[in-house]
Amino acid sequence: MTDAQETAAESALRTAGGAPPDDGVAGVIVGEAPIPLLEPREGIPPVVASEAALAEVIAAFAAGSGPVAVDAERASGYRYGQRAYLVQLRRGGAGSALIDPVGCPDLSALGDALDGTEWILHAATQDLPCLREIGMVPTRLFDTELAGRLAGFPRVGLGAMVESVLGYALEKGHSAVDWSTRPLPEPWLRYAALDVELLVDLRDALEEELEQQGKLEWALQEFDAIASAPPAPPRKDPWRRTSGMHKVRRRRQMAVVRELWTARDAVAQRRDVSPGKVLSDAAIVEAALALPANVHALTALPGFGHRMGRRQLEQWQAAVDRARALSDAELPQPGQPVTGPPPPRAWADKDPAAAARLSAARAAVSALAEELNLPQENLITPDTVRRICWEPPVLPTGESVAAALTSCGARPWQVELVTPLLVTALSSTA
Repeated sequence: MTDAQETAAESALRTAGGAPPDDGVAGVIVGEAPIPLLEPREGIPPVVASEAALAEVIAAFAAGSGPVAVDAERASGYRYGQRAYLVQLRRGGAGSALIDPVGCPDLSALGDALDGTEWILHAATQDLPCLREIGMVPTRLFDTELAGRLAGFPRVGLGAMVESVLGYALEKGHSAVDWSTRPLPEPWLRYAALDVELLVDLRDALEEELEQQGKLEWALQEFDAIASAPPAPPRKDPWRRTSGMHKVRRRRQMAVVRELWTARDAVAQRRDVSPGKVLSDAAIVEAALALPANVHALTALPGFGHRMGRRQLEQWQAAVDRARALSDAELPQPGQPVTGPPPPRAWADKDPAAAARLSAARAAVSALAEELNLPQENLITPDTVRRICWEPPVLPTGESVAAALTSCGARPWQVELVTPLLVTALSSTA
């Protein structure tokens, strides 16, 4: 630890509740005991739940300087969908803000006020969908989790990153609570405010680290790709992702899963609760395997016990009956339509040459990723490698392989690094 960092740490320890000094801490901390971060430096901000209070926050953040730290809390496992139930922000000159999207469901004016400002998020792809729903869409961002991956950190959770990079220990005990609770308890609000307390400091330290490693341009390209990505389309046949679906073999049984999943989803949406609280995936699979002929038979299955009311049981049995009544032509087909190459385990039988190409490409990508000290999937996605190895360019030249990588969504830095590897792998096994 440098003299400046020691001074900052001592100042932090003297600060009430262990809050960091006003100017934060920069640089990577190694081998020092982390300092507990117990209180936001300006205290817990009030929860913004009215249009008047929101207008004040918008004005303050529009007048602020530098990037803005952004986080969102959802109620996964408690409520239907992935909507935001709290939005946290912090910016130089504006301090921190906690906004209640229930009381202020439209934050597009805040998003407009921050247009062009760099947003700092941790694991941005997790929060961007729920932020988009309330009108907050960044044009520029810095993802501290992704930056940590590219920099080669072994643990990239927010708490681990803040501890290893800045030397502070975040309290993470409230990450899985029901954020739809109103009013939100003070300890939860403190936790939420601390999640953005050091994001700007973390961003600055990681930018410096990436610059030193020669990876900053890679990171900036990745961040641009996230910010410019369109919203993900709705998943096709989401019922197929029911946990335990691999046990369901027959088409009639698959129809039961589909009917029960659809009925459960409608109930969950109407009641605004997590689908798993309405009926478990395990219960759906049990009913599909057993194909119960009546409510009595359904009651005997795991997940449909005596605690379940008669009306609920009849509702689930009606779904089973609908599946039982379908004609063969109406039954779902096994598996999902294949839009890419087959599973790699089948390549040796289907196309031995493709299997050889994939083996060579994987080995080369793995070796380069290890040399660069970053995860293989960040160097290039496994799906991209599979697609190019399954259907390679007729002539695997640098130009043709680079074009294939680009068509699969690879960023320029990935194309530059991976193209020579794939050209060699495709040519040596031709």
